[in-house]
Amino acid sequence: MVDLRGALADAAGRIAEYREHLPMAKVTPIAHRREVRLALGELRDGPAPLDDVIAELVEAASPGLMASAGPRYFGFVTGGSLDAALVADVLATGWDQCAFNEALSPAAIAVEDVAGAWLKDILGLPSTASVGFVTGAQGANTVGLAAARWSVLHRHGWDVGRDGLAGAPGVRVVVGAERHATIDRAVRLLGLGERSLEVVPALSDGAMDAGALVELLGALEPGPTIVCAQTGNVNTGACDDLAAAGAAARAAGAWLHVDGAFGLWAAASPRTASLVDGVELADSWACDGHKWLNVPYDSGYAFCAHPDVHATALAYTADYLTGQVAGRELGGGDFVPESSRRARGFATWAALRSLGRSGVTELVDGCCAVARRLAAGLDELDGVEVVNEVVLNQVLVRVGDAELTDRLERAIQDDGTCWLGATTWRGERLLRVAVSNWSTTETDADLVVETIGRLRAQLTAASA
Repeated sequence: MVDLRGALADAAGRIAEYREHLPMAKVTPIAHRREVRLALGELRDGPAPLDDVIAELVEAASPGLMASAGPRYFGFVTGGSLDAALVADVLATGWDQCAFNEALSPAAIAVEDVAGAWLKDILGLPSTASVGFVTGAQGANTVGLAAARWSVLHRHGWDVGRDGLAGAPGVRVVVGAERHATIDRAVRLLGLGERSLEVVPALSDGAMDAGALVELLGALEPGPTIVCAQTGNVNTGACDDLAAAGAAARAAGAWLHVDGAFGLWAAASPRTASLVDGVELADSWACDGHKWLNVPYDSGYAFCAHPDVHATALAYTADYLTGQVAGRELGGGDFVPESSRRARGFATWAALRSLGRSGVTELVDGCCAVARRLAAGLDELDGVEVVNEVVLNQVLVRVGDAELTDRLERAIQDDGTCWLGATTWRGERLLRVAVSNWSTTETDADLVVETIGRLRAQLTAASA
């Protein structure tokens, strides 16, 4: 007989031990993909005992784990996972609920209803907006633009759900020059094509030029138009002027979508909320949970000010789908692309319940404070300069020419004290630091400064 209780207890112990060591752990894995693949072995002819399977998995995978859940991982705007969210996610896996509709799991749908309402309250979004629990910002942007596509074409007499895009009026998608690449990908996935993009220049901080947006929209001929704004430039943290974008979009009869993967969380703190003034004027919003809310991967949210449009663009039914009946309360699978979907709302509910409003504020403020301390320390190093105004949690760092920057990036990752990456911004290679983990402290910031200073000095001395 399989000892499931014992195996789960053992797994919980392993997880707890792993997390306890994260503050001291080397961040970078010690094994590469090929080494892990070889360690996982070949498929065997017969079954294996549960204890052996888990032991083999842990032994093979552990050397290839990135300590991205820990306090000194600063790549890709990646959060860790709050204790409450982690435990709730473990429960969600064990409960194994399909969060498609109420007939499949009343609990899974109800927790999305409640957590979604809490999210809207914290993010300053209309309480009547619909919420889809998706995999991340890519899914959320795609859902928001799918609703936008249906709406703007419907206003011009075209039913894209029935008739497709062949022969439809052309849809213009107005974007900033510094938009995230997930917007372009969503445009491709939705069949609008990259030629639909009308690009608005960016200001020096990467935010969309609001004046240029107003001018462009005013010059366009009437037609289906979607405007994509952004809160939280992935390099600088800068936010577009949503009040201006909202007013301009409404005047032009356009749909305004906001990509707020991490920047939308600025609304949670009085210290940063002004960065997202006007957020309520949009028609749809995209946001991540596994970034600044620090819930486990994969978690994102697609909000829409027009629930009927949201559902029309995404929902479906079939004769066998119990619970998908006319007149029911919308939710769950009505607002996302998937039918078979894990109940990721449990972790979001647990995160928000454990933090409360004040805890979310402290989380945002704490990361911003660490980013400012890190920037101040880096600016004091010889040959190092922070090139952006640190308005949120992003720090962009000049350490030398492109060759030195790339060498230093590799040296930092090999050293393992912390992990961060390089980026190309305005044609220049720079280091990029994103602070979004709940457990990161000012001591961790000081370690990053020390590491960058030490390794840069070693590289420049070796080249002298």
